[in-house]
Amino acid sequence: MNTNYAIDLSLKPTTFDLWHVCLAGTVALLSIIMIVLLLSVLIGMLRCRKKRQSSQQQVMTAEPVVKVVEKIVEVEKIVQAPAPEPIVLKESTPDAALQLLSLLQKEARFIDFIKEDISAYADVEIGVAARVVHEGCSKAINEHFTLAPVRTEQEGNKITLAQGFDAATVRLTGNIVGTAPFTGTLIHKGWQVNNIRLPKLTQGHNASIIAPAEVEL
Repeated sequence: MNTNYAIDLSLKPTTFDLWHVCLAGTVALLSIIMIVLLLSVLIGMLRCRKKRQSSQQQVMTAEPVVKVVEKIVEVEKIVQAPAPEPIVLKESTPDAALQLLSLLQKEARFIDFIKEDISAYADVEIGVAARVVHEGCSKAINEHFTLAPVRTEQEGNKITLAQGFDAATVRLTGNIVGTAPFTGTLIHKGWQVNNIRLPKLTQGHNASIIAPAEVEL
């Protein structure tokens, strides 16, 4: 006895049993899990991308800062140049000046002449007194100082000052324009001291007494 069984695949089930319910739930659960996994992967990729972008931005902002800091350091190195040595001013002792005044007073009555009110005297009388003062001052200066002119040319002659001339020995006057060399007229030859022969002071000598007071007995 031959029995043929034919299955019609186009037929749809009209009822759902427990097996179909479980199968449908499993498919739905797998679909949800797949969607969650895909979302997790996408979120992770987005986070990684943001981290890369933020790190690149930090590097890009850090490079200019480093360059600016390097430039500031270079500027500080340029600005902080070694300071020039301080100028040391020599303190002159008053004893030598007081000695000179004492010598001028001794030889020429120089202080007496300077402190005298000469407005009441005639020019002739002043001239006679000035001659005495001149002779005494000349004697004191020549005895204790060796003087020499700064320039040996004759006054009134034209001279040329080369570049790098000693400004301490020559003073420029008139219309000073440009740089050396300068050509001008020698107005004053100047003076310089080559040797000093001041007397030595004894211990305890009061140099501020230019001339002691005189009392005649």
